[in-house]
Amino acid sequence: MEKSRSFTTVDQYIAEFPENTRIVLQHMRELIRSAAPEATEKISYQMPTFFWKGNLVHFAAFKNHIGFYPLPHVLISFEEELKNYKTGKGSVQFPLDTPLPAELIVRMVRFRLEENAAKSLIKKK
Repeated sequence: MEKSRSFTTVDQYIAEFPENTRIVLQHMRELIRSAAPEATEKISYQMPTFFWKGNLVHFAAFKNHIGFYPLPHVLISFEEELKNYKTGKGSVQFPLDTPLPAELIVRMVRFRLEENAAKSLIKKK
């Protein structure tokens, strides 16, 4: 993938990768969509992003992993379950050569949905 390339859709982003990576990216997309069916997709920071009452999560492909970006405090909340994965300040790396932890990803997305719902209620007051 060309790092300087600018994407406008998630489909366009996914299409830039080799088939094995596209399959994992599409699976990640479907998992997020299943957890957040009302969320919309967009490209933000040149990454696929799901948006519902604010950014929910981002994801991106790299040479050997899929990066998942649910926010730093979410990783702290799921720290025990993420101990077998490489994590950064607000990211977790899921290796391309192992199955995605589907149930864990869905729970992290739902966690973010609850946060955004609560945040939107506070803003309305």
